[in-house]
Amino acid sequence: MELRERQLYRSTHSTFEEYCKDRFGYTHRRVNYLIAGSVVFENIATGTNCSQNGEVDETGTNCSQNEEVEKTRYNPSRILATNEGQVRPLAPLEPQQQVKVWQRAVHEAGGKVPSARIVTDIVQRIMERTKVPNSYQIGEVCQILVKDNPELRGKGGCWAIVSALNDFSCSVRMWDGEYAVGLQHLKSYDYLPAECQQMQVICDRISRMYSDSLQETVKSLLQSLGKLNRPYLTAVEEKLLSVVELEYGNEITQIY
Repeated sequence: MELRERQLYRSTHSTFEEYCKDRFGYTHRRVNYLIAGSVVFENIATGTNCSQNGEVDETGTNCSQNEEVEKTRYNPSRILATNEGQVRPLAPLEPQQQVKVWQRAVHEAGGKVPSARIVTDIVQRIMERTKVPNSYQIGEVCQILVKDNPELRGKGGCWAIVSALNDFSCSVRMWDGEYAVGLQHLKSYDYLPAECQQMQVICDRISRMYSDSLQETVKSLLQSLGKLNRPYLTAVEEKLLSVVELEYGNEITQIY
């Protein structure tokens, strides 16, 4: 995570993905899993126990019962994951939920490190109880809300176009690729259908150009267009994008 955030890879590689592949033999997805897992692990390791109010939390566990279990059998907060897969299902949850679900998983595992399946089952039960209907539509333009999801780091405030609907997430298209994003990390811009179509055109134009091999100034321009909070390009933005298209896309048909 430090290598990525401080861009320490730049002395030998142009992109973080290339560095991880050459240095560690990790794919981009594996790197994201490990970074996300480390955040969850840290949340669990430093998280506090739930309040002693006797209420039943969203995991189905009574907080005061948790305290009694800790006194008589084990301390769930001291039992930590031994591999990334065990904490991966917790990534979509808020930090406090991660701590509570992990403690519940340790309890169900009999005071031992729970398997990924146990953790996944608890998370799914929570999702089913708190399920919010997926009201988004294909082609809808939404804003990305990063919150505590490290996999979306750098995408905060960016726009995305919904391309597929899932139970708890949407597949969205951005200027640099496709992503699966939880419903809690999306906020609709409430654009009109014609405005959504305009954004689709802009997305198509940018995505055809965007590549990690581009010059930094060009990448920065395209990334800035990926954070527009309006469904159109200004006259200056249109001219700049057209210049990039002429320089890097010799065979692209001009849409505007």
